[in-house]
Amino acid sequence: MLKFLTFLYILYAANMPLTKNLRVAIIDSNPALKSRNYLTKSSIPDSRVSTVTPATISFFKDIGVWEHVQQQRHAFFGKMQVWDYTGLGYTRYNAKDVGKEYLGCVVENKVLCNSLLLRLQEELDDIENVIYPTRLVSLTFPSKSKQAGMKPTSSEPLSAGHSTEELHRSNLVKLDLSDGRSLYSKLVIGADGSKSNVRQIAGIKTTGWNYPQSAIICTVEHVMENDCAWQRFLPSGPIALLPIGDNFSNIVWTMSPEESLRHKSMSPEEFVMSVNRALDFGYGPHPRPNALDHFMEKFFSGTGNTAASTKESFEVPPKATGVVSERMAFPLSLMHSHDYVSKRLALVGDAAHTVHPLAGQGVNLGFGDAAALAKVIAEGVSVGSDVGDLTLLQRYEKDRKAANVAMTAVLDGFQKIYSVDFGPLNVARAAAFHGAQYISPLKRNIISFAMGDTKWPIFS
Repeated sequence: MLKFLTFLYILYAANMPLTKNLRVAIIDSNPALKSRNYLTKSSIPDSRVSTVTPATISFFKDIGVWEHVQQQRHAFFGKMQVWDYTGLGYTRYNAKDVGKEYLGCVVENKVLCNSLLLRLQEELDDIENVIYPTRLVSLTFPSKSKQAGMKPTSSEPLSAGHSTEELHRSNLVKLDLSDGRSLYSKLVIGADGSKSNVRQIAGIKTTGWNYPQSAIICTVEHVMENDCAWQRFLPSGPIALLPIGDNFSNIVWTMSPEESLRHKSMSPEEFVMSVNRALDFGYGPHPRPNALDHFMEKFFSGTGNTAASTKESFEVPPKATGVVSERMAFPLSLMHSHDYVSKRLALVGDAAHTVHPLAGQGVNLGFGDAAALAKVIAEGVSVGSDVGDLTLLQRYEKDRKAANVAMTAVLDGFQKIYSVDFGPLNVARAAAFHGAQYISPLKRNIISFAMGDTKWPIFS
């Protein structure tokens, strides 16, 4: 996530006349930053992917990145099916429901990173001097800065013997790097993930918890191409099958930590059988039409303007024929920073918030952070503000915290609701599926919310 958000911020700023002359440094020791060529489409897709929303794609187009993504592997999907293991209900979504061509696009993380880097190289003549392939060791904030949520770190008091350069640097953040060099900056942006070193050094507190779940990710192969995003809620958590181009799909399977270890150690043949069972006949029956379906379809079809997917029947996902990548497992957690900013510091992406991956929204929240921060800084520059001023940065925090908290709450609620196997709750979940399938205005709002077009999935 670090490279994604840092590159996005720089590119957004570079495309705005007021901020294109700001000097920026990227501190990242990842060797992937040395890549400068398109990644071949003929290779096996990597297991680490992101589902980018139309809102994110629009942002990428604005800053000239999407044309590079299009030269590498990516997979649009216009349909999605979500269902419950009890067989009591399902919901299908179609981009046509909201007059769009697609619901989202699945892109390998390395393709996103490479596309951003290629665009950055086009924009900056001295890209090698912008990237510091090293690690951040410490931050020293100006002694007169009132940091939110932390005690000021020490700097030498000013005296008449200090030079003009020293007086200038005394109001900047000092960044000490692992290669022995030091940088001075008006603003530090922490885009270094959920275990953010920047956040910890700044002393910003967080609230959150670990879920009793881990996620397994990998790439599987089919006989035919998959063009739909599939998600089934199982007793231990959801399993998602996402198209990634050609005859490949990405698996994101949430389960208990013990189960994740067992599935990682399975033979490829056993794992494929387990995947197909989870997406087809395992744990419970397929949803079938019943009296409630017919009643709701008849009742809501009379309201007019019926969504295109309302009459779509349940389908069985394509069977996996093999697992073609490494199976990776990682623990799941929720985390939210009490503050996104302090004077001369801003957190974006997973450094500020992490969410459950069941809807693939985490990376899109981070992209939204990067865009919002760049916009706020540009507005500040236009009126002569200091880019590290706390009042300015709090405008970014106010905008993004509301959106991120809302999405975090929705995803955490889904995780809790679908982690309980209890008769009355199963029926309530089925009713929710039926409502989402047959109430067209609600369906459109859910789609728009997931695509990044609206902030709340409300009935209207």
